[in-house]
Amino acid sequence: MKYIYELHKTMVARNLILVYEGEFTQEITKSVLAMAERNMDAAGEDSAVKRKVFNVMVECLQNIVKHSDAMPVDDNNGKSTNLAIFIIGKQEDKYIITSGNSISNDKVQMLQERLETINSLDKDGLKELYKKIIKEGSLSEKGGAGLGFVDMARKSGQKLQFDFEPINDKVSFFSLKTTIYRNEG
Repeated sequence: MKYIYELHKTMVARNLILVYEGEFTQEITKSVLAMAERNMDAAGEDSAVKRKVFNVMVECLQNIVKHSDAMPVDDNNGKSTNLAIFIIGKQEDKYIITSGNSISNDKVQMLQERLETINSLDKDGLKELYKKIIKEGSLSEKGGAGLGFVDMARKSGQKLQFDFEPINDKVSFFSLKTTIYRNEG
């Protein structure tokens, strides 16, 4: 049982407000959003900051629900699972929203290029890309056009941090971190 105390100490040390790991569904997404909103309300967070944080959270969670690819489980029954992680932390001057989910290796290069393009743009460039995506309406079969990542970069005003950790020859773990500063001037 000592690991629970160690986990608690880690969460306190890293200022983690909420950590959820497991299967993500629309219902779980709603619950995670409600918990985070209650936490920000209880802390008396500024409404403009709450809106930005909430918007980025929604985009992260929708990305997990819509775009995670099943990951093989290391047991012998041949099943796969669609597990992911979502973390929100608060420090004095910022919120840090982190998510991770498995994706098919054949999507890694395209996603990396898309994120690098978004990170290469300034505020005006992000606005133009957002308009272009809406105008062209190039939605994927799962309903995404990359608008979510563009919106996250616009709302946060920061570069999106990301990483791909290979799990095996079929699947990688995609990690995404977004920072929202509380008092931008």
